[in-house]
Amino acid sequence: MDAYERITRNAAEVVTEEEIEALADDPDGKRAYVGYEPSGVLHIGHMLTANKLIDLQAAGFEVTVLLADVHAYLNDKGSFEEIRHTAERMRDQFIAYGLDESNTQFVLGSDFQLDDDYTLDLHSLELETTLARAERAMAEITSGDSVKVSQAVYPLMQALDIPYLGVDLAVGGMEQRKVHMLARDVLPSIDREPPTSLHTPLIADLGTGRGKMSSSEGVTISMEDSRADIESKVNDAYCPPTADPEPADDGGERENPVLQVFEYHVFPRFETVVVERPEEYGGDLAYDAYDELEDDLESGELHPADAKGALAEYLDRLIAPGREQLAE
Repeated sequence: MDAYERITRNAAEVVTEEEIEALADDPDGKRAYVGYEPSGVLHIGHMLTANKLIDLQAAGFEVTVLLADVHAYLNDKGSFEEIRHTAERMRDQFIAYGLDESNTQFVLGSDFQLDDDYTLDLHSLELETTLARAERAMAEITSGDSVKVSQAVYPLMQALDIPYLGVDLAVGGMEQRKVHMLARDVLPSIDREPPTSLHTPLIADLGTGRGKMSSSEGVTISMEDSRADIESKVNDAYCPPTADPEPADDGGERENPVLQVFEYHVFPRFETVVVERPEEYGGDLAYDAYDELEDDLESGELHPADAKGALAEYLDRLIAPGREQLAE
């Protein structure tokens, strides 16, 4: 797999294609970053972008993980003391999950976001941005009916973080797309380059196949989950015996979250995936690529119950090191 394929695999979108190609031509020493609010235990959403960071490290990038304590405070996620304690635990969980510690820089937002230069640049961006534009950028990230002033400033800080961290590539889920587009619009006003960005897909709600899997509502998977928890959640997951999902009740289509987790979590981390089955049902199946597993599920060769059993096994292998770290 060449650098371009490794950088872009399982990406929902890159902005722009030409900029990504230029990075892929000479990735060594380039820097990529993801920012996370330290607001709890790592869950499957964090793990998806962490998989992309692992890909980028393999391609030659250096990685910065922004543990955004100031952002979390502005988003009403607790006191600074509580948030920083969570940040320390998240750092250890990312390393346990598989990030190369020697090639990963962990930065607290408060290390630079309270400095005079940053504050003045932030005020300059505020002068360039309408409240409505800031709210649109934050719409996929905040919850609740009323946006606070602190939350409206939040996306401008995310934009400003990119040049202050000195990174070449901003990575995030598709919910971060509007923030990155805002950054491309406003950063030139303070003589900063518009950022290149890469967006990972959103995984559908595990139980219904609708919307997106969320730690705040519905069913998700986190590093706190025991093997039994993982098995229970995966066994209850929506997984029709075909890759062509049935329509949702509202007329829209459902995604198959079991297949999505295989594609975006399991196959990027394991060269071969083995589905164990009794000999009376055909014996074990081994897959070297996601497409092979998807095809077998669609054809009926692979039963959803067997797919779920394998998914629980491989998710547990990924999560176990972080779960053990939490228990220390």
